[in-house]
Amino acid sequence: MTPIVGVIGGGQLARMMIPAALGLGIEIRVLAEIDGSSAGLAATTVGDYRDEGTVLRFAEGVDVITFDHEHVPQAILSTLVERGVAVRPGPHALLLAQDKILMRERLSALGLPVPDWARVGTADDLAAFLDSHGGTAVLKTATGGYDGKGVRVVTDAAGAADWLGEGYPLLVEELVHFRRELAQLVARRPSGEIVGWPVVESVQRDGVCAEVIAPAPASAGKISDVAFDIATTVASELDVTGVLAVELFETTDDRLLVNELAMRPHNTGHWTIDGSTTSQFEQHLRAVLDLPLGATGCRDEWSVMVNVLGGPVTGSLTDRYPAALADQPTVKLHAYGKDPRPGRKIGHATAGGDDLDEVVWRARAAAALLGSEAAG
Repeated sequence: MTPIVGVIGGGQLARMMIPAALGLGIEIRVLAEIDGSSAGLAATTVGDYRDEGTVLRFAEGVDVITFDHEHVPQAILSTLVERGVAVRPGPHALLLAQDKILMRERLSALGLPVPDWARVGTADDLAAFLDSHGGTAVLKTATGGYDGKGVRVVTDAAGAADWLGEGYPLLVEELVHFRRELAQLVARRPSGEIVGWPVVESVQRDGVCAEVIAPAPASAGKISDVAFDIATTVASELDVTGVLAVELFETTDDRLLVNELAMRPHNTGHWTIDGSTTSQFEQHLRAVLDLPLGATGCRDEWSVMVNVLGGPVTGSLTDRYPAALADQPTVKLHAYGKDPRPGRKIGHATAGGDDLDEVVWRARAAAALLGSEAAG
């Protein structure tokens, strides 16, 4: 029988699973939050993922439930498991992607390298951490933050009075001095098989991923080995199924520190659609269905992915296609079916080749012609 995968969340990650599912002959069903979502082509249900009845009805008849995001409430995930639904990744793993404090506690217990951190709930807690860490730190909300949201640099407790006043525990971390940000993606299936792609370098602008270079320059050897070891340890010890992205800081004193985790396909892996033997989206579907995983070699010496952020001030993304396609015929363009809006990820462009400078230029040029705020 044809396997059926149910995806909760109708964003661009679910959208990019659709071609992979078609290629594998897998049926994919999507629970989308709204009509006209990015993954509307496979949206068999439109409803609230926070409503238990909606999620349970959606899960009827699917072989496995997976996710476009990590925000489904734990109570609903637990109910799915109690009713015999295969949920991958499971609630126990997703909990650590949902709560940054719990994630830091677990990674620290495993002895994995993380920034110095503390749980804070009062102005005195924060002041004490600042006093012991040079007067500057990074404060994060434990839940709900992404793409730079829920993160701020603080130098005194007054700078966090609004968050502290809400009464929720916050995560405070040392301000890490890093030379670049890296990401290691791996995939793991329930039977335990794990594969990984090359570690990549991500370029952030205003807290949002703007560019990805695969593989990360000057990463062969120790950096690559350590990044892969960290990610495989996380995947195994946390029992993650599907794609796992481990975002890392490469510090100025030559350490790798875990910054964030994502238990789903990730922006830093979009280059794999055109640049790898097996894309992260095909791999995720294979993994959650417990199928043998695909090879992860690179098609080119270098692949560069540039996000299209914001988009055209007037008109649509497709209005820009003739100029972009004519100017950069070797670049692969991907649109997410979203209307342009400042700061919004509405697509990406991927280039590949043997000369890194040229590959970067071609990907940036295509993104700029599509109206990206960040290209260049």
